Amino acid sequence: MSRRGRSPLPSSDRPADALSAWIRDHARPLRTLDPDDVDDSDLEPLLEIVGDARVVALGESMHRVHEFFALRDRMFRFLHRRAGFTAFVTESGLPEGRHVDDWIRTGRGGLRDALRDGVSYRFGACQEMLDQLTWMRERAATARSIPRWCGMDLPDSSASALPGVQAALELLDVVDAHYAAHVRATLLPRFGYLPADRTGLAQAAPTIQAYLALPAAERAALTVGIADLAARIRARRREQVAALGGGAEAEARVDFAIHAAESARAADAFLQAMTAGPTRTWPAANIRDAWMADAVEGILQREPRILVTAANGHVQRTAFSAPPFVPDPMTTMGGHLADRLGGDLVVIGTLFGGGEQWLHRPAPADPPGHSRPFVSALAPLDPASLDAAVERSGIGDAIVDLRSAPPTVSAALDATTGWHNGDVVQPGRARDAFDAVAFVRSVSPWQTWIDERGLDRR
Repeated sequence: MSRRGRSPLPSSDRPADALSAWIRDHARPLRTLDPDDVDDSDLEPLLEIVGDARVVALGESMHRVHEFFALRDRMFRFLHRRAGFTAFVTESGLPEGRHVDDWIRTGRGGLRDALRDGVSYRFGACQEMLDQLTWMRERAATARSIPRWCGMDLPDSSASALPGVQAALELLDVVDAHYAAHVRATLLPRFGYLPADRTGLAQAAPTIQAYLALPAAERAALTVGIADLAARIRARRREQVAALGGGAEAEARVDFAIHAAESARAADAFLQAMTAGPTRTWPAANIRDAWMADAVEGILQREPRILVTAANGHVQRTAFSAPPFVPDPMTTMGGHLADRLGGDLVVIGTLFGGGEQWLHRPAPADPPGHSRPFVSALAPLDPASLDAAVERSGIGDAIVDLRSAPPTVSAALDATTGWHNGDVVQPGRARDAFDAVAFVRSVSPWQTWIDERGLDRR
């Protein structure tokens, strides 16, 4: 029969349609994303996906999305109750996280203060995070296993080392008052360059710019002071634990201060890398992801199993690039953890079918650091993306284990262009980046308290 006379192939015989058909047949539907729903039977397949892994890394296609916040909250509650996961670890400053964790464990202080002071990038300014922390506090008060909340990122929204220095000083004031006084007299005044107004949504930008404007000698003096602090507090761990009376609680307090000081040193290296000129973001991004992997390993020293949440571009195992800001492929946090943890790591990316996103941009008349939020419809999906392939399958919210794909489907998976990061496609092979993907059919903005001028009005 001539080519013109042939009947068209059945849809299931075309690679793209075969992929969508396999997804439709093998997806594990999510009945709801509501964390407060008491029926979590639809999450049972997650136990098989996770297996015995100590770390589950859950990505986000974009930040400040109601459904992604709800999904990670629901998933953590399930894994905490059913699989012995003890800590929720997220893309927020490590030293600041103590405010949140202290409130969960003790109830001291105000929840909204913890959300404001303990969560970087203004990610705490939403009802979704308040609801999650409220549940964690209630769980801590009634359950045998207390859930922990941990930041793993650089301090001060990756804009300065100051919170790491301050957290270390809280210990040194008790165990080494002489050295603490020295740090307060010689190092803290060097942070006087920080802008006075840091109330805006985009305060990190002018904060970094203020650092870049410092004379080279002043930046070098900051580096020396921070490095001395980090080395000194680590070298005297034994003496510091003894000064607190010894025991597990003393060790945990000292180790947190050590990690806080190391976060300050990593933040300083990150900022130093930002002085490199047109390609400055690339080495800085590498430093940030390497630090987050180190932080996760540090948390694993005391927590048996943890859920890590961050952008897809951080959790994916494969290299990440985003020209022109990150022009060369960089090793992600997920890549570092994959090398170090092997089978103890499971990575779940997120995909979406459409909806709206929450964005922000500065207005000409606004002061530095202030950026006004707005809601924008997401652009149509790239038809060759994995998101589009899943959307064409017709499923609703669901989880898909990519590891179970047969060879023919695997080839079709590898032929997709990548996965969406908002309106932009991140190129890559999904099977190399993720073990599974969670698909949300329609996304919507978070429920925030940030007003039209970009200010947190809690």
